[in-house]
Amino acid sequence: MIYFLAFVAAIAGFLFGYDEGVIAVARASLDKDFPMGPLVGGFMTAAVPLGALVAASVAGRITDRFGRRSVLMAAAALFMVGALVAASISAVWMLIVARFVLGLAIGMAAVAAPLYIAECAPLAIRGALVSTYQLAITVGILMSYLTGLMIAGDGTWRVMFGLGVVPGALFLVGLAFLPESPRWLVLKGFTDKARAGLGRLRGPGWDVDRELTEMVRTAKEEAGQRVGYSALLEPSIRPALIVGVGLFFLQQLSGINAVIYYAPEIFNHAGFDSANTQMLATVGIGTVNVLTTIVAMFLIDRVGRRPLLVIGFLGTAFTMLVIALGVVFPGAVPSWIIIAMLLLYIASFAIAVGPLPHLLMSEIFPLRVRGPGMSMASLSNWGFNFLVVFAFPLMLAGPGLAFTFTVFAVICLGGIAFTLTRVPETTGHSLEAIERHLMSGQALGAMRRNEAVAAPRTA
Repeated sequence: MIYFLAFVAAIAGFLFGYDEGVIAVARASLDKDFPMGPLVGGFMTAAVPLGALVAASVAGRITDRFGRRSVLMAAAALFMVGALVAASISAVWMLIVARFVLGLAIGMAAVAAPLYIAECAPLAIRGALVSTYQLAITVGILMSYLTGLMIAGDGTWRVMFGLGVVPGALFLVGLAFLPESPRWLVLKGFTDKARAGLGRLRGPGWDVDRELTEMVRTAKEEAGQRVGYSALLEPSIRPALIVGVGLFFLQQLSGINAVIYYAPEIFNHAGFDSANTQMLATVGIGTVNVLTTIVAMFLIDRVGRRPLLVIGFLGTAFTMLVIALGVVFPGAVPSWIIIAMLLLYIASFAIAVGPLPHLLMSEIFPLRVRGPGMSMASLSNWGFNFLVVFAFPLMLAGPGLAFTFTVFAVICLGGIAFTLTRVPETTGHSLEAIERHLMSGQALGAMRRNEAVAAPRTA
């Protein structure tokens, strides 16, 4: 059951990835019916992260009040509405509204889906299961690219947008068969329902009462303590807030969405002027993204969070610098090296910088502020996502691609220092054990791997 739960919850990631990537492949067909200048086009593209930013500001509060599963069901309905409106527009403003609605769905799901999976997953495979959300994002991006490659033509943008209804419906139906998060039920005092749900998730032979006892004990210890967004500023919780917000700042300013949204334009700047070549290269980026994220799922619970983050930030910084040099000195750096560096950049991102912020934000906050904490981390995610997507075309037209990628590279180098000083190693620790470490007053970055239970095992 837990694998089915992770699969269904991860459909939210697929929808995010599809809606993020489809605009890149549908834009050529869309512009023939609705021509847009750089400002309107940039805002239309950025309407998704803007909607997600708005949703993230309230997602923590509503997931704590109504439950993780209920919020995901509401997001599924919004995904379907947004896709239908986008496919049937008669004016650009309608598309902006539709993509804003899709952004609302994405913003809600980006908080609720990783949280739901993390609170339901067994300890030993929690990292891999939460990472299915990021894997689904990469699959959604790849599917949007392949869809554009297969049905490109005049007017086909309506089909591309409308196809988003199908996974939205599957998402809603799948959620109807799943239990609510046991930890949320315990927090609300529904211990019997939590036991029943945990029994469904773990299956026969699992010591449900032992796991439930730890959840109940933590909930009782938190009883009467301050909750909500203001509690995030308490000295004991603030380090978790810094890590959650900081990792998403670094993730977005690593340049990933500039590459995903504007891959064809990047290849054009690098000297690939054929539309087919640009699209095939873009599909290659999507394929590498998916395959490397699968590798990351196998490594996260084995290698650990911190080592992978260092590797990821090092790889993204190096490749961005090489691409910048290739743009400044096109004669010295062959075009195939630009492609190779872009693919290596995607691999470096997908191995760590992509999945780990989503995973860590679902692990590091105490139960009583887990919703608000993830909401604040998600605000960082979408705020800087919007900034990058909106500003990237302007930076291309101004300082240029080389300067922009150099800035991204410097930020990635800063990510290495941030990881080594601030980020905890949560591998092998239960959510309750991570909370006890945080509330003890010890430095969060001093938390190290629990070797006794770090080896992945199934339920």
